[in-house]
Amino acid sequence: MQDVAREIDITKDLCPMTFVRTRLALDRMAPGEILRVRLKGDEPLRNVPRSAQEQGHEVLSLVTESDGVSVLLLRRGTPG
Repeated sequence: MQDVAREIDITKDLCPMTFVRTRLALDRMAPGEILRVRLKGDEPLRNVPRSAQEQGHEVLSLVTESDGVSVLLLRRGTPG
């Protein structure tokens, strides 16, 4: 298990706030740190990992748990 620097829960948020909250959390982190994001729903599941990668962050894993909540691990990229 990788060391998680920060965790957010966006399971109750709707797009586009799901990525806005994720991006704000990533912006407050140092490059290389890991963010755990709890999310739910098809739209956030598609959009948050894609948008994070477009911003230069690395998707480490994406696992959907039995309760339907997905856990996304992101590594903060370096500002470019």
